[in-house]
Amino acid sequence: MASRSLGGLGGSRGGGGGGGSGSGKKSLSARNAAVERRNLITVCRFSVKTLIDRSCFETIDDSSPEFNNFAAILEQILSHRLKGQVTWFGYESPRSFWDYIRVACRKVSQNCICSIENMENISSSRAKGRAWIRVALMEKHLSEYISTALRDFKTTRRFYEDGAIVLGEEANMLAGMLLGLNAIDFSFCLKGEGLDGNFPAVIDYTPYLKFTQSSDSISSDEEELRTLGSSDSESSTPENVRPPFIMDDNTWFNKFKRVKQKYQLTLEQKGYLEELLRLRENQLSESVSQNKVLLQRIEDSDLAHKLEKEQLEYIIVELQDQLTVLKNNDLRSRQELTAHLTNQWPSPGALDVNAVALDTLLYRKHNKQWYEKSHQSLDQFSGEASLSQTPLDPGQSQEGDGKQDTLNLITEGKENTPSLLGLCGSLTSVASYKSLTSLKSNDYLASPTTEMTSPGLTPS
Repeated sequence: MASRSLGGLGGSRGGGGGGGSGSGKKSLSARNAAVERRNLITVCRFSVKTLIDRSCFETIDDSSPEFNNFAAILEQILSHRLKGQVTWFGYESPRSFWDYIRVACRKVSQNCICSIENMENISSSRAKGRAWIRVALMEKHLSEYISTALRDFKTTRRFYEDGAIVLGEEANMLAGMLLGLNAIDFSFCLKGEGLDGNFPAVIDYTPYLKFTQSSDSISSDEEELRTLGSSDSESSTPENVRPPFIMDDNTWFNKFKRVKQKYQLTLEQKGYLEELLRLRENQLSESVSQNKVLLQRIEDSDLAHKLEKEQLEYIIVELQDQLTVLKNNDLRSRQELTAHLTNQWPSPGALDVNAVALDTLLYRKHNKQWYEKSHQSLDQFSGEASLSQTPLDPGQSQEGDGKQDTLNLITEGKENTPSLLGLCGSLTSVASYKSLTSLKSNDYLASPTTEMTSPGLTPS
């Protein structure tokens, strides 16, 4: 029983130890993954800074060690925890980051995916991915490609495992860091040795590792190296070993030299900054003077604009007044023309009255001719009667004298005019009157106005 109980305790302890080791392994793997992601992101930030600094002095191409290191870092980041491709037989074959970029970056406008796919001298998937990095840098669209790919979370999740950099919070930092590379002009050859996809990229960490020795350090690096290489440990004795706090003149001279170099470097930087400050002050003064000149020009332009505006307003008012005067003159001219035409031609009522008076005149002229013919026949008759016989009664002679007086009274004050019976058409209309006035003459027709004003022609 005791052995069984002890075995049970041992089994329980062993089980507890196994659970603790499993949790420890998980925590250790999580810690290693986090450190790996942090290291890659930090080194990528350093490489971007070194690329920007180097671009100020020379053009970045395939021979630049800073670019080769950056390309290796970016390739490691995009290949971090990338899933393999499962075949028909259930085996998992390795996959390159180009397979992910080719699918996730097709939404970028005017992308270079098709151009890289059709390259003849590039066959492997890894070489195509390296060519894409170079083309994107030359196009200054690398940050845009990465941002577009990271926004397609469904595709990213399909290609990468949990814990990958592109699935974590570090992905946003990566897109922001790559944005600074758009200010650099790159020049690459897509047929160089850097596109060889047979070997993986290796990161060189030495340019980013730097140890600064404190000034309180007891010994320098040179002294430590000299002490280590002076003699073997067997032949060294305590008497031969000098105290570590005692330093010779060379050590002080080396320290003084380093301090002097730092001082000269600081002094040169100070002179450069002072010169730059003077240059900026001169530029600022010139800008202020130019600003004053521009402000004065703007004020002059505003004043000229106001004066021109006032002149235009005055001209518009004057033109409006002239237009009003012309309209009034035109209206007055129209009224005068209308009155002139109205006075020249009589009204329709006056035309009707004149037509009636003219008819009366013609009628009287016709009666006058009839009376004249009657008087001639009566004279002939009276002459024949006087020749044939002598009047017996004096009253008959008186009656004849009365008839003669009547005829004389009718014909008194009349003019002998030819007959108007030959005229055709009615004289009571305006059209007939107009045609009649066109034929008016002193020989054939008397003026209607004079006949109408004559008191002897007034109809009874």
